[in-house]
Amino acid sequence: MATEGRLVYFNGTMVAETEARISIYDSALMFGDMVFEMTRSFNKKQFKLREHLDRLFAGIKILRIPLQMTPDELERACYATIEANDRLFRSDDEHRLMIDVSRGLLGIYHGIEGLHKGTNVIIADFPLRWTVVGMGKLFDAGINAVVTSQRAIPASLLDPKVKNRSRLFYLMANIEAGQVEGDNNWALLLDPDGFVAEGTGDNFFIVKAGIVITPEGRNILRGVSRAYVMHELCIKLGIPVLEKNIDTYDVYTADEAFMTGTPFCMLPVTSLNAVPIGSGAVGPVFSRLLTAWSDTVQLDIKGQIIRWDAERIDLSANSAPTPYRFKKQ
Repeated sequence: MATEGRLVYFNGTMVAETEARISIYDSALMFGDMVFEMTRSFNKKQFKLREHLDRLFAGIKILRIPLQMTPDELERACYATIEANDRLFRSDDEHRLMIDVSRGLLGIYHGIEGLHKGTNVIIADFPLRWTVVGMGKLFDAGINAVVTSQRAIPASLLDPKVKNRSRLFYLMANIEAGQVEGDNNWALLLDPDGFVAEGTGDNFFIVKAGIVITPEGRNILRGVSRAYVMHELCIKLGIPVLEKNIDTYDVYTADEAFMTGTPFCMLPVTSLNAVPIGSGAVGPVFSRLLTAWSDTVQLDIKGQIIRWDAERIDLSANSAPTPYRFKKQ
């Protein structure tokens, strides 16, 4: 797919991806003052787009960003962006939308001629393959969750339920996890009280005696995939679900564990700090949930990502960090 061909929705118009820029004086650059959502499709159909937009508008309301668009208007803009780019996507690609809303220029810079004043609404559309590159092996090998010294920021300081771009603490946790020996290391953050909170872009679950358990939604981003597993898949399969505080002891003594996140849906966690969880293998509850998810969206989620990995260009020389990993230097 030709990179130069993609278009980005930018404040009501479609512009070339390479020309989609905000000012250096934007509040997003100055303060990380931006709310955002990232979605995915299955068989080119958006999954839970409205739920993502509802969460976005909750953040806009709480942060008092003066956005004039309605959720319906933004949803139409999302589909217009997909339509503008779909001809450039391969038949087996999925649409990964990145929806950013910033407050815009800080007031002291409004006198600069030629700069857009007011809220910025930006919708980019690129192949999901980029986000999940290298994850295919994890469906069988599992993740080694690494508890980092970097803690989650609690809601009393900066509410993680508002999905915002002030995410340096995520990156610091990824850098720390990236220094650990071995493969498949992903950061797992504790909250200030020592309870398990979340990963750096994913929610965490354990399974104990057939019960799916996840941290309370207090100091975490309440993920759309997390909600789907808890309130739809588990109910469909008759699997009991519990939200409660869990600590690392609970994880070490669990039968199995897994992460959820929009791009990969679910990935097993087979060890914590290199100590096996349960048998150290992918667990049956995880497998049942992933199969049910695949059946519902009529797509082999695991198989699709593995297939993409089999044909990908070797990126081993690329040392740039990704949203989920930071390569050891």
